[in-house]
Amino acid sequence: MTRVQEPDIEITPVRPEDVDEILWVEESSFTSPWTRAMFEEEVKNQELCHYLIARQQNHVVGYMGFWLVQDEAHITNLAVHPAFRRRQIAKRLLLATMKWAMRLGARRATLEVRASNQPAIRLYEKHGFKLIAIRRAYYNNNKEDALIMWADDLDQFGPEKIE
Repeated sequence: MTRVQEPDIEITPVRPEDVDEILWVEESSFTSPWTRAMFEEEVKNQELCHYLIARQQNHVVGYMGFWLVQDEAHITNLAVHPAFRRRQIAKRLLLATMKWAMRLGARRATLEVRASNQPAIRLYEKHGFKLIAIRRAYYNNNKEDALIMWADDLDQFGPEKIE
Protein backbone atom coordinates (compact mmCIF):
# COMPACT_ATOMS: atom_id res chain seq x y z
CA MET A 1 0.00 0.00 0.00
CA THR A 2 1.52 3.30 -1.07
CA ARG A 3 1.39 6.33 1.15
CA VAL A 4 1.82 9.67 -0.51
CA GLN A 5 3.01 12.75 1.35
CA GLU A 6 1.23 15.84 0.13
CA PRO A 7 3.81 18.59 -0.40
CA ASP A 8 1.20 21.33 -0.66
CA ILE A 9 -0.30 20.80 2.79
CA GLU A 10 0.06 23.78 5.07
CA ILE A 11 -0.33 23.34 8.82
CA THR A 12 -1.40 26.46 10.71
CA PRO A 13 -3.21 27.44 13.90
CA VAL A 14 -7.00 27.40 13.64
CA ARG A 15 -8.96 30.62 13.17
CA PRO A 16 -12.62 31.14 14.16
CA GLU A 17 -13.63 31.21 10.48
CA ASP A 18 -12.25 27.65 10.05
CA VAL A 19 -15.02 26.08 12.17
CA ASP A 20 -17.31 25.34 9.19
CA GLU A 21 -14.61 23.35 7.44
CA ILE A 22 -13.52 21.64 10.66
CA LEU A 23 -17.13 20.49 11.05
CA TRP A 24 -17.00 19.10 7.48
CA VAL A 25 -13.96 17.01 8.48
CA GLU A 26 -15.46 16.09 11.88
CA GLU A 27 -18.82 14.96 10.53
CA SER A 28 -17.20 12.86 7.81
CA SER A 29 -14.85 11.21 10.32
CA PHE A 30 -16.83 10.34 13.44
CA THR A 31 -20.09 8.59 14.26
CA SER A 32 -20.63 10.96 17.20
CA PRO A 33 -19.20 14.24 15.95
CA TRP A 34 -18.63 17.28 18.11
CA THR A 35 -21.10 20.11 17.60
CA ARG A 36 -20.50 23.59 16.21
CA ALA A 37 -20.92 25.02 19.72
CA MET A 38 -18.24 22.68 21.06
CA PHE A 39 -15.72 23.74 18.41
CA GLU A 40 -16.57 27.41 18.76
CA GLU A 41 -15.95 27.17 22.50
CA GLU A 42 -12.64 25.35 21.91
CA VAL A 43 -11.44 27.97 19.43
CA LYS A 44 -12.38 30.80 21.83
CA ASN A 45 -10.63 29.29 24.86
CA GLN A 46 -7.04 29.80 23.74
CA GLU A 47 -5.69 29.64 27.29
CA LEU A 48 -6.49 25.92 27.46
CA CYS A 49 -7.32 24.77 23.92
CA HIS A 50 -4.90 24.65 21.01
CA TYR A 51 -5.77 23.52 17.48
CA LEU A 52 -3.87 23.14 14.25
CA ILE A 53 -5.44 22.64 10.85
CA ALA A 54 -4.07 21.07 7.68
CA ARG A 55 -4.98 23.01 4.55
CA GLN A 56 -4.71 21.98 0.96
CA GLN A 57 -5.50 24.55 -1.70
CA ASN A 58 -7.04 26.81 0.93
CA HIS A 59 -9.43 24.12 2.27
CA VAL A 60 -9.23 22.45 5.67
CA VAL A 61 -8.63 18.72 5.17
CA GLY A 62 -7.65 17.81 8.73
CA TYR A 63 -7.22 19.16 12.24
CA MET A 64 -5.82 18.25 15.62
CA GLY A 65 -6.38 19.75 19.05
CA PHE A 66 -5.14 19.48 22.58
CA TRP A 67 -5.73 21.00 25.98
CA LEU A 68 -2.66 22.15 27.85
CA VAL A 69 -3.06 21.37 31.56
CA GLN A 70 0.08 22.26 33.51
CA ASP A 71 2.79 20.23 31.73
CA GLU A 72 0.46 17.77 29.98
CA ALA A 73 -1.03 17.94 26.51
CA HIS A 74 -4.38 16.13 26.46
CA ILE A 75 -5.12 15.40 22.81
CA THR A 76 -8.81 15.99 22.26
CA ASN A 77 -9.13 14.99 18.63
CA LEU A 78 -7.33 14.28 15.39
CA ALA A 79 -9.21 13.89 12.12
CA VAL A 80 -8.43 13.88 8.43
CA HIS A 81 -11.25 13.95 5.90
CA PRO A 82 -11.64 10.45 4.36
CA ALA A 83 -10.85 11.76 0.87
CA PHE A 84 -7.42 12.90 2.11
CA ARG A 85 -6.32 9.94 4.24
CA ARG A 86 -3.21 7.82 3.65
CA ARG A 87 -1.21 10.90 2.65
CA GLN A 88 0.65 11.34 5.96
CA ILE A 89 -1.47 14.33 6.94
CA ALA A 90 -2.32 12.82 10.35
CA LYS A 91 1.37 12.19 10.99
CA ARG A 92 2.27 15.76 10.08
CA LEU A 93 -0.50 17.10 12.32
CA LEU A 94 0.63 14.90 15.20
CA LEU A 95 4.27 15.93 14.92
CA ALA A 96 3.44 19.62 14.54
CA THR A 97 1.06 19.43 17.50
CA MET A 98 3.64 17.75 19.73
CA LYS A 99 6.21 20.39 18.77
CA TRP A 100 3.71 23.16 19.59
CA ALA A 101 2.79 21.49 22.91
CA MET A 102 6.48 21.30 23.84
CA ARG A 103 6.93 25.01 23.05
CA LEU A 104 4.02 25.75 25.38
CA GLY A 105 5.65 23.73 28.19
CA ALA A 106 4.16 20.25 27.82
CA ARG A 107 6.43 17.39 28.90
CA ARG A 108 3.91 14.54 28.38
CA ALA A 109 0.86 13.85 26.25
CA THR A 110 -2.20 11.66 26.61
CA LEU A 111 -5.21 10.68 24.52
CA GLU A 112 -8.11 8.28 24.26
CA VAL A 113 -8.66 6.30 21.07
CA ARG A 114 -11.34 3.82 20.06
CA ALA A 115 -10.10 0.27 20.53
CA SER A 116 -11.17 -0.51 16.94
CA ASN A 117 -9.26 2.41 15.38
CA GLN A 118 -6.17 0.45 14.38
CA PRO A 119 -4.72 3.06 11.96
CA ALA A 120 -4.76 5.69 14.72
CA ILE A 121 -3.34 3.28 17.31
CA ARG A 122 -0.47 2.37 14.95
CA LEU A 123 0.25 6.07 14.31
CA TYR A 124 0.36 6.86 18.01
CA GLU A 125 2.49 3.81 18.87
CA LYS A 126 4.92 4.61 16.06
CA HIS A 127 5.42 8.02 17.66
CA GLY A 128 6.03 6.87 21.21
CA PHE A 129 2.55 6.60 22.73
CA LYS A 130 2.05 3.56 24.93
CA LEU A 131 -1.15 1.86 26.05
CA ILE A 132 -1.61 2.55 29.76
CA ALA A 133 -5.24 1.61 30.48
CA ILE A 134 -8.64 0.84 28.99
CA ARG A 135 -11.82 2.76 29.68
CA ARG A 136 -14.59 0.21 29.31
CA ALA A 137 -17.68 1.29 27.32
CA TYR A 138 -16.30 4.82 27.04
CA TYR A 139 -18.04 5.82 23.82
CA ASN A 140 -21.76 6.49 24.31
CA ASN A 141 -22.96 5.68 20.81
CA ASN A 142 -21.84 2.03 20.82
CA LYS A 143 -20.24 1.43 24.24
CA GLU A 144 -16.86 0.76 22.63
CA ASP A 145 -13.80 0.77 24.85
CA ALA A 146 -11.27 3.59 24.73
CA LEU A 147 -7.57 2.92 24.97
CA ILE A 148 -5.74 5.46 27.11
CA MET A 149 -2.31 6.15 25.69
CA TRP A 150 0.55 8.27 27.01
CA ALA A 151 3.78 9.65 25.62
CA ASP A 152 5.75 10.30 28.80
CA ASP A 153 8.63 12.25 27.31
CA LEU A 154 7.88 14.73 24.56
CA ASP A 155 11.62 15.31 24.15
CA GLN A 156 11.48 12.20 21.97
CA PHE A 157 9.82 14.49 19.40
CA GLY A 158 13.04 16.51 19.26
CA PRO A 159 13.63 19.01 16.46
CA GLU A 160 15.27 16.43 14.21
CA LYS A 161 12.03 14.42 14.16
CA ILE A 162 9.74 17.36 13.50
CA GLU A 163 9.21 18.39 9.91
